[in-house]
Amino acid sequence: MVRMTFEFSDLPSQFRQLLGQCRDLYLSSGEQCVRDFPDQVPQTGTGFVQLMDDLHRALVVKIFITICEADRRWSTNEKFLAEVLLFHLWSQWLNEEELKAAIHEMSGKASSLKWYAVVRPFDQIAPLRERVGELETIVMRLANVIARADGPLKPSEANHVKLIQDELQRHLRQIPIDEPTQHEAEHEARIEAIKKILHEAKDLPDTHQGSTAVQNEPKTSGKPTIKVAEEVAGKTEPKKPPEQVLQEALAELDRLIGLGNIKQEVRTLTNFLKVQKQRELAGLPTTGLSLHMVFGGNPGTGKTTVARIVGTIFGAMGVLKKGHLVETDRSGLVAEYAGQTGPKTNKKIDEALDGVLFIDEAYTLIASEGEDPFGHEAVQTLLKRMEDDRDQLVVILAGYPFEMEILLRSNPGLSSRFSRNLDFVDYSPLELTQIFGLMCDKNEYTLKPLTRAKVIVGFDYLYQNRDRYFGNGRAARNLFEHAIRLMANRIAGIAELSVEQLSLLEPEDVEFKDVPFEVFVEVTEESALRFHIECPSCKHGKDVPNKYLGQQVRCPKCEHNFAADWGTLVPKVEKSSEQT
Repeated sequence: MVRMTFEFSDLPSQFRQLLGQCRDLYLSSGEQCVRDFPDQVPQTGTGFVQLMDDLHRALVVKIFITICEADRRWSTNEKFLAEVLLFHLWSQWLNEEELKAAIHEMSGKASSLKWYAVVRPFDQIAPLRERVGELETIVMRLANVIARADGPLKPSEANHVKLIQDELQRHLRQIPIDEPTQHEAEHEARIEAIKKILHEAKDLPDTHQGSTAVQNEPKTSGKPTIKVAEEVAGKTEPKKPPEQVLQEALAELDRLIGLGNIKQEVRTLTNFLKVQKQRELAGLPTTGLSLHMVFGGNPGTGKTTVARIVGTIFGAMGVLKKGHLVETDRSGLVAEYAGQTGPKTNKKIDEALDGVLFIDEAYTLIASEGEDPFGHEAVQTLLKRMEDDRDQLVVILAGYPFEMEILLRSNPGLSSRFSRNLDFVDYSPLELTQIFGLMCDKNEYTLKPLTRAKVIVGFDYLYQNRDRYFGNGRAARNLFEHAIRLMANRIAGIAELSVEQLSLLEPEDVEFKDVPFEVFVEVTEESALRFHIECPSCKHGKDVPNKYLGQQVRCPKCEHNFAADWGTLVPKVEKSSEQT
């Protein structure tokens, strides 16, 4: 294994790359919310995407100042990185006097800026919480690159790197296993919190004041003029042809790990709708089909993701004009007082018109015990609107399979309108490891064979001992986020940190909180454990020791070369008394 130590000649390019990744994360997150979850963000004058760019600028300035002022002096190398940072913000280089003034201005304003203000969307907006791992990775790599600009890490710099990590962990929550959606009360609180961001954004560091060259540039608002960001955030992308949107949605569906039966169901439905469209164009009679669905499955099995893709497919095929997704649950439909449930349910349905209304934990709409007149009112209002707006609305009910079956049986109107039931089964141990591996690949983390073995063993135990609250994909995401935090703790005090150490997850970084310690006793370099790997070409399988995990191997049957990234744990065969 080659050791790559930090050389300052390499740092500026690494720093530039990380700054670009940070901007991409914030801009793409803003675009994702506006495109796929419009009900999750408030309408703003400047636009939510521009707000996210403003927050990214404030974040990178906050990180830079926090690290550089750890030893209360600015080295020559740190000043050069400051030039790189300001070029990232302004798209122009500064002379020495302008740089000095800009650094002074940034230092003053960054100290008053709170960490939570610049990462708040990733905590308050539920879909963005799935990108917390990416955010933490970029922030900690930025902090480490800046800290090592002037040589080995000093104790004061190590303390400030740890401070940044602690702030992120304090403010960015993991996704709870039992939180499929945002409840209505939380939704309203989140919108208020985001409005507060808008107010705080007015006070974000206006670093242009430190540069006379930039001050003399014309401005259209009180915001800093960031040429590249404005071009990215402000431009209107050409509308894609429906066929391209459809193909991209189906490709996204195919890329999802597991869910084989769901993919087949969605593709079958898509093909049916295509044929019906062609028959209509040919003047032939068409067959009516209810598009309302029930998604039954445990939390974390991809129900919301598939619902969003289905909406995009329906929009691309002209079945729905927009195809957007509006998420809700009982709290978003049922009111607390008489006379309020009908209007509340109608308001939520109005948001979903020309798109998909996704009702999670739908079995709670009608209480299983006792009278529930408000719940019944919400269901009756929903059924009426499904009939009145049948060409503008698709409803998807989601929840635990058993409870969903009880709900449908309780109301003939529901059972007759929701004839299509998609079963989201729990992810297998292999699929869970693949989800974990995708997150590592996306964020450029590498894994030792022994680390991979530990991940496989841990997920195998969780799967074999799962109950109805099994976390599925969320368990994989939470494990990944916890791993990168443990890794950050482990390397924070290393004075001469290598690039390799910034991206390598060791076995001790992988901590399964709900798996007994003794389960991992045999996960060692010389372990007798075996893992079943399969050739993707001919499907030939072989049991191998952990040293082969993550390595390039050759299939003995078809001689195809492939990466044995993951495998399934081979159960140990207990020896009988005769064998002994």
